[in-house]
Amino acid sequence: MINTKKVKLRMAELNLTQKEVAEYLKMAQPTINQKINNTRPMYLEEADKLAELLKLSDLEYAEYFFGKEIA
Repeated sequence: MINTKKVKLRMAELNLTQKEVAEYLKMAQPTINQKINNTRPMYLEEADKLAELLKLSDLEYAEYFFGKEIA
């Protein structure tokens, strides 16, 4: 599951909107909203692309997508 708080904070740091993230991942904005908020599952390929967009290091990747504190 995604650490929603960290993803949203990082998006804000980079001035990214959910619409821009959705366009980058080639999905509808409501879909990315559901994935970021853990309503729908995010697949590994999607997480990899999101991590690339958010410019995450390998260590950060683990914190954002495999952290103990979620949502």
